[in-house]
Amino acid sequence: MRRHGAGLTAIIVMLAACLLWSLALVGAGSAQPAATPQDFPSDSAVLALIKQRVDLGGTVGIVVGLLERDGRRRIIAYGDPGPGQPPLDGNSVFDIGSITKVFTAILLAEMVLDGEVNLDDPVQKFLPSSVRVPQRNGRQITLAHLAMHNSGLPRDPANVGPDPGPNSYAQFTVERMYGFLSGYSLPRDPGAGQEYSNVGVGLLGHALSLAAGEPFEQLEQERVWTPLGLHHTGITITPWMRAHLAIGHASSGGATVPNWNSPAIAAAGAMRSTTNDLLDFLWANIHTDSSPLGRAMAFAQRSHLAPGSSTARALIWGRRATATDTIFGHTGGTGGYRTHIGFLRVKGVGVVVLTNSGNVSSDDLVPHLLDSSIPLNKPVRRLTWAPAFALLGLAFVLAAVILFRRHRRH
Repeated sequence: MRRHGAGLTAIIVMLAACLLWSLALVGAGSAQPAATPQDFPSDSAVLALIKQRVDLGGTVGIVVGLLERDGRRRIIAYGDPGPGQPPLDGNSVFDIGSITKVFTAILLAEMVLDGEVNLDDPVQKFLPSSVRVPQRNGRQITLAHLAMHNSGLPRDPANVGPDPGPNSYAQFTVERMYGFLSGYSLPRDPGAGQEYSNVGVGLLGHALSLAAGEPFEQLEQERVWTPLGLHHTGITITPWMRAHLAIGHASSGGATVPNWNSPAIAAAGAMRSTTNDLLDFLWANIHTDSSPLGRAMAFAQRSHLAPGSSTARALIWGRRATATDTIFGHTGGTGGYRTHIGFLRVKGVGVVVLTNSGNVSSDDLVPHLLDSSIPLNKPVRRLTWAPAFALLGLAFVLAAVILFRRHRRH
């Protein structure tokens, strides 16, 4: 009986120990924090989306950067970086085109807050007296007009350069810009209408450069890129940037094309950057209370009223209202690249999409990723001329064979 009692006691002790161990495991499991929710689709879902765009021929390569509200960054890339270049990733360098304009707006805001310039300053104030900035009905073009695209200046000047090639802005010198201004007649009063203007924002950056007495690239370097820690953002392509460059391709997705240069109006679209740097830039724009340039960024996002205008606008930033928030964003494009950034200030999330083809096949990705109720465009397979020429050649060969046989019969 004692042996049986001792065995039963041992079994009970073992069962009790197992029960306690199980309870401990359950308790440990319940104490673990729940998985952090994601604000965007999974990496695999985003990869499938951009893979479809590349495989249909809409672009050569795409890098998507996602900024979660807690600061986590996700990079999803797919496609061809170009001959001899490393695989696409967060450090791949792209021309960002007109996204440059947002950086110009922040430089303007910084100089306004420092008391160096005023939004209502006429741009004529900063240019040589030999240059005649166009006026209409006594109203002068101000810095505010240039930053809100309602100056009355056209999208592009008529005298860009003698060579009408894709990189014609490389020929647009300061002297040409002065000549354009002195000979141009405004179609409406400054502030009276809206027209997106590359030459207008380029002129804005030139005026800020003259006001500060420094080249535009140096101003941006000292006052924007360095304070924000954007180490791989710039205008001049450094050896590091060259080594990480995503080679640009024509809008057809075929031939490679050179990077654009626009020295006289660099402020309108001459910058290059990476997804990692642009995610840092978006984080700073969202968290203006802790950013070293927070005051300037908040000032640029705020609504301002230019002289003669009845509609208040942000400085450069495009804005799109959603059901619960506002998308701040801007696109960019050069001969070999198409780019897009955007963020939701209230929700605190941001998206970067960089492509190395000069077409608009991915412009819908940023708004859709920020707000899934905004639909995607229906992807369309991009046709190229190569298959068409091949079919045409085959038709000629068949026609020649038929004619030859008929000739032999006769």
